Amino acid sequence: MSQKSPSRQRRRKAHQPPPGPPPAARPPYTLYDPGFSRLKPQSEYWEEDLPEPGEPPMASPRLIRLSELNDTWMEIPRYEDRISWWGAWLMLPVSLIPIPFIYTYARLPEFDNQTSLGFMVAIFIFFSIALYHFRMAVFAPRGKPVRLNRKRQKVYVYEHKRGWPWFPWRTTIKVFDWADVRGELIRRSDIYASGYELSCAVCKPGTYEVVDRFSLNFQGGSIPLKSVWSHCCMYMQGRRVPATPVIRHVPASWTPVNTIRWPEALDRESTTAPGE
Repeated sequence: MSQKSPSRQRRRKAHQPPPGPPPAARPPYTLYDPGFSRLKPQSEYWEEDLPEPGEPPMASPRLIRLSELNDTWMEIPRYEDRISWWGAWLMLPVSLIPIPFIYTYARLPEFDNQTSLGFMVAIFIFFSIALYHFRMAVFAPRGKPVRLNRKRQKVYVYEHKRGWPWFPWRTTIKVFDWADVRGELIRRSDIYASGYELSCAVCKPGTYEVVDRFSLNFQGGSIPLKSVWSHCCMYMQGRRVPATPVIRHVPASWTPVNTIRWPEALDRESTTAPGE
């Protein structure tokens, strides 16, 4: 009978699991786990998970902007950046300037009907662009608010979705339980939005499975945004928080009418305690 070589025995022994109990399973993703988020699915621009609403804060509480703060509810405005807002005013005349020139060329006798039709299509496109920026600058709400009701432990998110300029733009109010909201920092780097953003992920109760997301603060530094999250968590816990935001100035809306209109039932629910 042939004997097994010592080298083969050593190789087989190397492949055998070590004696003793099996290694413990890897713990779930935590706040300080680099490169991973405990929230699933992970945000495309994810940068860092923030403490859960019941965990100790990682920064002193301070809001960047504030509309209302009392013992029952708090409202945080979410203003779009100046580039997008003033860009709408800039693009409005820019998109209107080519229209009279195109119309003049379209009426020249040397162009046939097919070419003139192409000019009319171009006029329609430029006019649609102008109408989009006009509605965005004049009628779209600039500071879409988020209300946190401490007595009800609810979050009310005012969302306004822009779309095709010839159709109505939808406004929806989303209501979430505060216990299901998790904070996360995301970081964008593109032409229209660059910098940190405080995002809130809404999870299924008792899990990290994300069912929805909304922005709580669009742009800012990482430290100020952590302070915003700490402020919200401490306020919803019933703890004392600063009543003065970092920025007190309210940007001009330049709108002829009130563009933020809460439904009467939700307006009352979001600003009162149960039973009132």
